[in-house]
Parts: sequence; C-alpha cells; structure tokens
Amino acid sequence: MIEAETAPMAAPAGAVAEATAICARHDNDPAALLEILHDLQEATGFVPEATLPAIASALNLSRAEVYGVVSFYHDYRRAPAGPVFVKLCRAEACQSMGALALIEAVCAARGITLGGTSDDGVTIEPVYCLGNCALAPAAMVNGRLVGRVDTARLDTAVREARS
Repeated sequence: MIEAETAPMAAPAGAVAEATAICARHDNDPAALLEILHDLQEATGFVPEATLPAIASALNLSRAEVYGVVSFYHDYRRAPAGPVFVKLCRAEACQSMGALALIEAVCAARGITLGGTSDDGVTIEPVYCLGNCALAPAAMVNGRLVGRVDTARLDTAVREARS
C-alpha cells in the first residue's frame, strides 16, 4: 500500500495572524511548540504550510525545526480532515489480526490512499497503537474506539458518526 504524501493546502484567511497570536498566548516559548501546533490545528482544522515561517520566527526556531515537528508527528494534519475522521491501527497486534488487509479494503472502497479524504468526507489515517490490542484490529472513528473491526463494523461506525 502506498501512503499518500499529503500535499500542502492553502492557508485559510487569517491563518498566519492566528498562528502568531497563538504563539504570543504561549509567550513565544519554543518549548510550547507542540501545544502551539495543536492549538493552531484546532483553530484552522490543520497546520497550514504558510504558517510555519511565522511560527518559526515567533519562537526563534528555524523553519526546518518547525517543519520537522509537523511532519514527524502523525497527529498534525497538513490538509483539512473530513467530518468523519477514522484512525486505523497498524501496530503489530492489529497487523496479526488482519489490519493491513482491512486498510487496503477500506481505502479501495473509498477510492483513496491512506492519509486521504474520500469524496463523501471520510478521512482515513494510520495510527500505531490505540491500546486496544485484545480487540484487534482496532479503529477510532471521531474519537470513539471500535474493536474487532472489519469493513461492516467500520461502515456502521462511520454511519453513526455522521448522525
């Protein structure tokens, strides 16, 4: 399976100003970078590429340092997620119970690659442990843990998340 490299999206209007304000609320402390990025993602829906130079400047970090954090941690999105956000576990216990085949089937059914968002607004992303190993394979749909997931259980969880 090929994972999609999420292409950078254009920043929403005011995103750079929002990033600068968030940095200021954290006293422009470089140690608060993770919290700043979480706050920005909460405010804008993702971490826009255009905000990274402003964050770096405010925190007196290099753009490479900020980009490295955004690209390293899977929780930071570089594009907006759909209204239904699915995390599928790829850790060893889930893999041993068929998670990779499940991921392939789910992505194929939605016409996307892992990390993408389908036309009907479902974002599928990998996660490397949901702590639900006894009920592998595991998924999380809009923050709700689903164990022993298969395509039917996942479709049900997605329908429930929409309502």
